[in-house]
Amino acid sequence: MTELRQTIERFIASCTEPALAEPGEELMHISQDNFSLEAAHGSLQLQAWSDRRNLVRRVTGVNQEVRGKLVLSVEHFGKRAGTLSLLDLQRPAGQDATLKSERLEFREQFYLFLRRQFPMHRVAELTTEADLEHSLSPAFPRALIRQGSQCWAAIGSSQDPFHAERVLTFGLIWLDYLRGREPDLAIQGLVLYLPAGHEKLTCLRLLFLNPKAAQFAVFLYDDQGFEAVADLKDYGNLNTRLDPHCRRIPGLIDKTTRAILEELGAESIPLSDGELSLRVNGLEFARTVGTELLFGIHRKRAAAPHQLNEIVTMAEQLVELRSAGAVNHLNPLYLANPESWLESQVRAHIEELDALLLPAPLYGQVPSFAAVDRGVLDLLAADCTGRLAVLELKASQDIHLPLQALDYWMRVKWHVDRAEFAKHGYFPGLTLNNEPPRLLLVSPALDFHPANECILRFFSTSIPVERIGVGLQWRKELKVMSRS
Repeated sequence: MTELRQTIERFIASCTEPALAEPGEELMHISQDNFSLEAAHGSLQLQAWSDRRNLVRRVTGVNQEVRGKLVLSVEHFGKRAGTLSLLDLQRPAGQDATLKSERLEFREQFYLFLRRQFPMHRVAELTTEADLEHSLSPAFPRALIRQGSQCWAAIGSSQDPFHAERVLTFGLIWLDYLRGREPDLAIQGLVLYLPAGHEKLTCLRLLFLNPKAAQFAVFLYDDQGFEAVADLKDYGNLNTRLDPHCRRIPGLIDKTTRAILEELGAESIPLSDGELSLRVNGLEFARTVGTELLFGIHRKRAAAPHQLNEIVTMAEQLVELRSAGAVNHLNPLYLANPESWLESQVRAHIEELDALLLPAPLYGQVPSFAAVDRGVLDLLAADCTGRLAVLELKASQDIHLPLQALDYWMRVKWHVDRAEFAKHGYFPGLTLNNEPPRLLLVSPALDFHPANECILRFFSTSIPVERIGVGLQWRKELKVMSRS
């Protein structure tokens, strides 16, 4: 017993931020003010307390000791055996345990929510376990609730805005997985449990899913434990802005210098604000800003007239390092911004993706809207009939690609419905029609995430969406390998 006590005291003394964790319980920070070890009846008794709970356990041994974590064998009241972990939250083992504890605590909150809001249903399954085979994340508790043969899939998001933005992806995957696993059950749809104040994007997305594919119900919660049903009709207004398209007044870069840059392989991309971006395979090395020319890769500075030769030299070096035939494919400049490089190829060879699409004009990042880092690049094009097309580009696997693309598509459609693109000077000389824009998801053929197809099946039939897979050698040649 003495040796056991010394082991525990030595471990706590070595911790920068000591804490205690027990499976299924909230993590508890400990100090000399709320933690004690006492010998009682020939055994070692551990006690810890906070303003929310009091814990007393009989310590029977050490299960494991690694850097930042000490796992103890304990007895609960009634001599039920269990484990308890002492952690240093400043070390990786402690940080992992903190995350797991928070997830278990939220799982319990989610379970209570289901019992309150669906009292006639039985919680047939509840888990936070990772399932890599089916792309199910441990960050979101998920459940199956049933009343006879009538069932709902359910999923919850913690207060983290990052999770709230992504919960619908995993919810749809969970719903599809359950329907495939339980063909005899009538799984009506998906219940989402979201933090109040972070639900708008999810609710907007739900408005563009197919009601015949699934029903959806959204419940909101706050820090005080208040829960309410969200009315999706209240989320129809989009936070989107379409700025007037400005036509650039030439003069900052003389024709000779621009011709030299284009001869080298540099791109001159007009931007919707009237400025000009100079790039090599999508990597910007200079741009105009008002009456100034800024240049540089990582940090841009104003260029003096005598520095134009320096800019040309920079472009020469980029062409050598950032090309399909470059010797070193591990060079940071070669690896940087693959989506931008894919965008460059699409701009140059858009007819390879679809013969109906006009090669110019092409607009990037129009319209504007507030969102988390989407990780994809978008282009807005028009075809010869005046119908718009949204192109979402991703150079690697992204499980969230369909819903991120939907975010942009719904905003383009909003402005199409109001005939605002022509009013703001976009696609001059072309008569635009009011058909829903096409949605083209462009990625290397082998890099579409397997779950993308599942999520697209829930899209409204009014969204004309197409996946276009290009060859793995797209840096060298943009070639379509698959369409679906």
